[in-house]
Amino acid sequence: MTEESVIISREGSLGRLHLNRPKAINSLTLEMVRLIDKGLTEFEGDDSIASVLITGEGERGLCAGGDIIALYESGKAKTPDAERFWAEEYVLNARIADYPKPYVAFMDGITMGGGVGVSAHGGHRIVTDRTRLAMPETGIGFFPDVGGTWILGRAAGEVGTYIGLTGASFGAADAIYAGFADSYMPAGKLGDLIAALAGLPAGAGGAEVDAAIKALAEDAPGATIAENRAAIDAAFAADTVEEIIAALEAQGTEFAQKTLKTLGQKSPTSLKITLGLLRAARGSKDLKECLDREFAATGLILEGPDFYEGVRAAVIDKDRNPTWVPATLAEAKAPDLAALAAAHDTLFNS
Repeated sequence: MTEESVIISREGSLGRLHLNRPKAINSLTLEMVRLIDKGLTEFEGDDSIASVLITGEGERGLCAGGDIIALYESGKAKTPDAERFWAEEYVLNARIADYPKPYVAFMDGITMGGGVGVSAHGGHRIVTDRTRLAMPETGIGFFPDVGGTWILGRAAGEVGTYIGLTGASFGAADAIYAGFADSYMPAGKLGDLIAALAGLPAGAGGAEVDAAIKALAEDAPGATIAENRAAIDAAFAADTVEEIIAALEAQGTEFAQKTLKTLGQKSPTSLKITLGLLRAARGSKDLKECLDREFAATGLILEGPDFYEGVRAAVIDKDRNPTWVPATLAEAKAPDLAALAAAHDTLFNS
């Protein structure tokens, strides 16, 4: 093993990818994307490897997202680095979804943004009592990407719309309910699962991995989104952000008021881009189509002011008081995503 930003190792028949930037909650860099891809290639061609596991080093989480400071600096300087990162990251997300060997992800601790991209497209997604999952991008002038629109667009009812627009964070039970994860177990059992996976025969497949997980899995406690499902479905079914706001105002409940306050803190432009992407995702044939559409939408982000202002307020100055431009939903424009995608380079041939 070498002390790189992603450590590639093996235990028995288990190939391991350790995200190794614990001080940054394993936030993804372009180097990390490339190392993950390298590890996947190595394990795919090794007949002694039955399955692959991705985990985050440190105690705080799997991955807090992409390295947004690097993206901010690239966008400000108008270098190609940000576009290159997103392009290679999204191709990696699609590869994980199509990976021919069982791909297991421990979504332990903070798993947000890019962390969702390297975990939630896998075939065996495990959450724990420490999981805090979110797609919080509207709060920094961005939108749920890394194929997040594909997952959110397929969530039950309007749960995905609610999660994508509000950026709400949630735990294990809600992660499973919303389609981000499959199984729950206390974090204390993860070591036992690693040992079980490492002990599988080289020719083992998804069924054997499922059996190893099932032997240790438990029912996830603490679901909350399901409790508000009726209110979420009623308010978030609208196809404009303004109508969603009006529906929440009409509901007038404590949940609605809290949700309105949350939405009021987000970038109006990001809210409109996000809702458009989520609605388009429902008609998409596969993850790759959504990733291509998201990739096209990154151009809007780099050209506009809100991403830079959102990162400034959240990460650089940390005043938590962004000034969005435009400042209101009435002034913000919903993008023509079909035209945008048609004019943009694609990542996939399909």
